[in-house]
Order: sequence, then structure tokens, then C-alpha cells
Amino acid sequence: MVKPSIQYHDVVINAPFGGVGIHIESDCVVGIQLFPIQQGAPETSHQFAQHIAHQISQYFMQADSTLDIPYAVSGTPFQKRVWKAISAIPVGEVLTYSELAEKIGSGPRAVANACGANSLPLLIPCHRVVAKNGLGGFMQGVDGGLKIKSWLLAHESK
Repeated sequence: MVKPSIQYHDVVINAPFGGVGIHIESDCVVGIQLFPIQQGAPETSHQFAQHIAHQISQYFMQADSTLDIPYAVSGTPFQKRVWKAISAIPVGEVLTYSELAEKIGSGPRAVANACGANSLPLLIPCHRVVAKNGLGGFMQGVDGGLKIKSWLLAHESK
């Protein structure tokens, strides 16, 4: 297992599974990191960061809360196509890597690789993509990642 690397975040939110670190540039979310342990949540005076923290906290209380958060994502055209398809998976539903690959005319490994390159989990809900025979991967093998994926899926299935 890979240990999570601690990066700079503009805001950190405590979560039921640990924590969420959010990086903001120009009033736009550019990165989200999920932690299997709580990192501490220092206060922020940044109004946009407070708005994002509130929305994500609401999601943790009620999975069908709308996350209306502006974000910027960088990736290849293929990755963006996969992420767009992932974003269309409704709360409480999952697709297998193979099912998603078939929808976009690709292969399951390519879809899995695009999921692994997703820097905006929660906003682009790659946890809703699973293997045929189990959870599959999450967070590129970071220690505790599959526990987070399990929690997110259970939370959304309520």
C-alpha cells in the first residue's frame, strides 16, 4: 500500500472516514485529497473555501445533497470523456469499469486508469465505478483508500 502524501490544502474538512483536503485557485477547486485519518480542520477566513466546506459537510450528512462547486480539471481528452461519464452516474448507483467502458466505447483498463488520474474525487465521483467482482481500486492504492470507497458507497446507498 502507498502511504498518503500530505499536500498543501486551502481548507481541510473532517469527514466520517477521516478528512478531505481541498486546493483552490481563483475561486475554483483544482484538487481534492481524501484522507483515511482526520488531519485537523483549521479555520479559514476564505469565504469561497467556507462555502465549499459547507457543501461537502452537507453531502456527508445527506448523500443526495447537490455539490454545486466550480472546479477546473486538467487531463487528456480521453480522461475528460471518462470523467464526464462518471459524473453522470446518479448517487446510489454504480457501474463496473466494463459497463462504463462499453458506454464510451473504450476498454475497462483505460477507464480504470482515468479513474486513477482523477484529482477531484467527490466532485467527479469515481468511487461509483467498481470492479465486476468487488470494489476495484481507489485513490491509486493509497493506504485506507478502499475503506473510504466502501464508506462513500454505503453512505450513498442509504
